[in-house]
Amino acid sequence: MECQDYGLTRKSERENLNLNPLQRGGVLPKEARKALYEFSDGYSVCDYCAGRLDEITKPAINSFLDDLANFIGTDHARTVHGAREGKFAVMHALCRPGDTIVVDGNAHYTTHLAAERCQLNLVDVPHSDYPEYRIKPESYKQVLDDQYDRGEDISLILLTHVDGDYGNLTDARSIGKIAHDYGIPMLLNCAYSMGRLPINAKELNADFVVGSGHKSMAASGPIGVLGLKDEWAEAVLKRSAKHAVKEIEMLGCTSRGAPVATLMASLPLVMERVKKWDLEVQKTRDFVGKLEKLGGVKQIGIKPTEHDLVRFETPIFDKIAQNHPRRGFFLYEELKKRRIIGIKRGQTRWFKCSVYGFTQEQVDYISRAFAEIVSAYDDIS
Repeated sequence: MECQDYGLTRKSERENLNLNPLQRGGVLPKEARKALYEFSDGYSVCDYCAGRLDEITKPAINSFLDDLANFIGTDHARTVHGAREGKFAVMHALCRPGDTIVVDGNAHYTTHLAAERCQLNLVDVPHSDYPEYRIKPESYKQVLDDQYDRGEDISLILLTHVDGDYGNLTDARSIGKIAHDYGIPMLLNCAYSMGRLPINAKELNADFVVGSGHKSMAASGPIGVLGLKDEWAEAVLKRSAKHAVKEIEMLGCTSRGAPVATLMASLPLVMERVKKWDLEVQKTRDFVGKLEKLGGVKQIGIKPTEHDLVRFETPIFDKIAQNHPRRGFFLYEELKKRRIIGIKRGQTRWFKCSVYGFTQEQVDYISRAFAEIVSAYDDIS
């Protein structure tokens, strides 16, 4: 039996400018690409393992995790298979089936799935109305008050630091303080922030933080980060009664091989690049300004934006699509001609994008490309 060709080639990053917010923070530097080659075999980091991934000294995963914990302001750090697995581990360790947790209205779908898998009841904190969709600290307090008035105990508060729909950066410190005032631990989902901007869990009043290596920390996925305060270590890092060296919530060990090796290789770069976060935000704001000057383009979410992920409403492109022979595919194809990718096929009413990590020259080129497309179809827009 012959095996089919699975098309395992990808030239997107080599030949194009990729605007996909999912991928901008996950682009590997040369150091990580070298590690990817060296540790590409499945259990390649386990040559000198004595039973605990976090205690391996060659490669130095143990000291890497210490550095990682210091970097994100936690007492302990573990790698997991993704931010979603980190959320599940915390929920599973702290809550029991039927418990209630409070989450923000912009929460990622994986927050809901992790809670559902743990058989928890979810209470949403509503976001503000269009066009900001902001999560406000006072809304968290109102929801908590309402729950306590009903006699409902809350086991955990979860907050999305930066959401994947609008790129809104929340006031985590204030919401974390509210959580602590009520005596409830807070889990901060930093999938779109850890590795892009400076994160210090203790300063943000977070008991737990989760991050995404492949989304925002220049690592080959899937891999995530879980950080926690020492007071929760006994619950979350509890060891097996039958296999004493293994941590239950980690299912013994998590990432083995290329994901953890590339995360390790990229950490020095990531630690340096978060220092330039203000420059990334300003670059994004300038990009937003240029696109909005085209007319018929509007940023949705908090303005001015405080993150590189940006959502635009684009009625001007939708109007062109209605009169274009390629309909909704025209924008993707026009951008692709200019070696710009990342906007989904058929999407013209709105789109999300990011210019994180691009040079100013590249951002200017992307801005001009959008302007050229609008100008080219001026007669039907």
